[in-house]
This record gives sequence, C-alpha cells and structure tokens, in this order.
Amino acid sequence: MIDRDAVIAALDAVIDPKSGRGLNASGLVRGLTVAEDRAGFALEVAAVDAALYATVRDSAEVALKALPGMARVSVILTSEASPVVSPRRTASLSPQAVDQTRAKAPIPTDRPAHVRRVLAIASGKGGVGKSTVAVNLAAALMQRGLSVGVLDADVYGPSLPTMLGLSGKPEYRDGMMEPHLAHGLKAMSVGLLTGAGDAMVWRGPMASQALTQMLTQTRWGTQTAPLDVLVVDLPPGTGDVQLTLIQKTPLDGAVIVSTPQEVALADARRAHALFQKVGVATLGLIENMSGDVFGRGGAEAEAARLGAPYLGDIALEAGIRRAGDAGRPVVLGEGGSAITERFAGIAARLSETLAL
Repeated sequence: MIDRDAVIAALDAVIDPKSGRGLNASGLVRGLTVAEDRAGFALEVAAVDAALYATVRDSAEVALKALPGMARVSVILTSEASPVVSPRRTASLSPQAVDQTRAKAPIPTDRPAHVRRVLAIASGKGGVGKSTVAVNLAAALMQRGLSVGVLDADVYGPSLPTMLGLSGKPEYRDGMMEPHLAHGLKAMSVGLLTGAGDAMVWRGPMASQALTQMLTQTRWGTQTAPLDVLVVDLPPGTGDVQLTLIQKTPLDGAVIVSTPQEVALADARRAHALFQKVGVATLGLIENMSGDVFGRGGAEAEAARLGAPYLGDIALEAGIRRAGDAGRPVVLGEGGSAITERFAGIAARLSETLAL
C-alpha cells in the first residue's frame, strides 16, 4: 500500500515556481486520491499560468512514480476562469491584458480516435435508472453485430464497474489506457481508476478534465478495427460534465431517460432544452420503471409535447435489478424475454437513425 504521507512529502519536494513552497503546502494539490499502488490529483492553477505549470505537472508525475510500489500516477493540470475585472480596472489595461481577464470556452476537439458514432444517454434527474438503460442498450447494440464501447461519465457516482462486473485498473500502452472488456463491451469508468470506496471530492473543472482524459486517452478502437458506437452514460443534471462532453466531441445524438412521474419529466425537459441549445439532436425519450408503482405513459406524452421521438418503455422488474447487481446486462441473460425484446427494438431504431 502506498503511504499517503509519503505521497504528500514527494509532492512538497516539487517547488511551486510562484510561491517557492512545495506543491501541497502551496495549496495547488486538489482532490488527492491515494489507493493501493496508485495516486492521482488535480493541479489547479490560474488560467494564465497553465503553460508555466505544464513542466511542474511533469515533475510531480516523476516524483510520484519514483515512490516504491507506485504503479499508476494521474496528474491533471486544470485551471479556473480568470477573475472578473471591473470596467474601471480594465480601462487602464492593455488589450492583451484585458483579453486575459475574460473567461474562455474550452477548445472543441474531434471525436475520439477511431470511433464512428458517439451516443449520450442522459437524464435531468438521478435515480431514474439511466445507467441501467445505458448498459443494456449498449449490449443490445452489440447483439446487432456492432462494436460497442461504454464510457461511465458519472465521475462522482460511477456504477459501470458494478453493472458490468468489472474491477482492476486499466493497462497503459504507448500513453493510452486500454478499456476493460466485459461481455463483449469495451468499458471505461473513473471507478476503475480509484478505490471502490473512494469519494471523488472534485470541483467541476477536475471532473471535466477526468472525463476528457477517459474520452480521448482511451484506446476505444484502431484504424483496422474502429468502434462503431461509444455509449456515454452521463451523470444526471445539466452541469460541467455534460457541457465538457458537448464541447470536447461531436455528439451524434442523445437519448433521455425518465420515469413516468412529473418530478422526473420536468428534469427530462431541462435536459432536452440543454441539447437543443447546443445543437445536439434528442433521438428520443425512454420511459424506465414503467408500471403500477410510478405510473405509465408520462414519458410518451412528454415526447409528444417536446416534438421528440418516443423510443418505448421499460417495465419495473426485479430481474433487471438482479442482473445489474450480478454484473451482467439483463438483455444478455434472459433471451426472448419482453425486456430483451424491448431493448432490441430500441437498439434497432437507434441503429437506423445513426446509420450504423
């Protein structure tokens, strides 16, 4: 086991060029995670200092990798937007200095290498079974003969390792992470990079950087064997992680998951509004947990109001929960069941829409 105090001491041996103190002592180390044979943290600096601290980040990685027993190190260089400066203050600044005081949007990048389509699974509200739908939909797409990957973008509450029965750190080759393979699906989650009980005490920029790394530094496909579709399980809400995904890679569409009751549908409405504002097509709504407990038909009616396709409903059944807890998507274990057929139908419709 790596000793946390040894990690902190190693980081304090790397000097902050601005304060002259160690990195941890200077308060630049955020979200430090130490578990078994790995460590990671975010090096948070002002936006204008990002270039200055690039070499500091490299020095921190070298220092941690030198610790006995250290096998994996992740140092994310992140920055906050520059503080707002009053008009009176900016009047005395040069045009270049004024430009540095303005927050800048992240620079859009292309889709992950060798990935044909990127499909986001979203919900405005937590607890509606979005991750369950994402995993089973990915499996249903795979059953159509497609090469499918699943990215768990919920960095605060990763559930993919449990739902796919995964554990252990990903391997690194030539600077890229190799995704885990589970039931034929390629998978990556922050839950595979940290301990099972670790709490991700990260601010928005750190979470966004973690998503960016998993998105762009995972070997999802190759030139000779590209990935047909990457299914991204988004966290609930309309915050930093969702915006980062939209800004970092072109999305081919989004599917919104909701339960039938109004409290969930109101948040689904907000998720749809977000995708509309950024020009991402809502490919459809799915009603999950449909049945006597939560009611029926709410998502179908909402889809009609929004002018979005309705993809179908998934019943509230104990078998889905048992399959998720066992680490195997229900569509792979109960061939011919009504649930399997429902997911297969949704997968067929999405495949047609995405030209897969």
